[in-house]
Amino acid sequence: MNMLALGVPGPSEWVLILVIVLVLFGAKKLPELARSLGQSMNEFRKAREDFDKELHAAGNEVNGAAQQPYQPAPNEQPYQLPQNPPGPSQPAAPQNPPSQQPTQPF
Repeated sequence: MNMLALGVPGPSEWVLILVIVLVLFGAKKLPELARSLGQSMNEFRKAREDFDKELHAAGNEVNGAAQQPYQPAPNEQPYQLPQNPPGPSQPAAPQNPPSQQPTQPF
């Protein structure tokens, strides 16, 4: 078996990890560490749930807007194409650009 393989620790590894943590932090600090870890996990869970709610609400708004036909605001006039566009009935003749004389090398 490969010694460098990273996987889920077995029961004996967990016991060794707990003993090392107990020696490093002491018996008095372990309940405080566990409490702060639990509070952190709880805050993370609440933040994730809030994010999920906002995401679903935004998705519902987009889906609701896509299903409803567009209606202009009450004070907004719908755009109408002009019946007779202003200007001459024939297009203006294109203007000729000023003639350019070819340049000759000296």
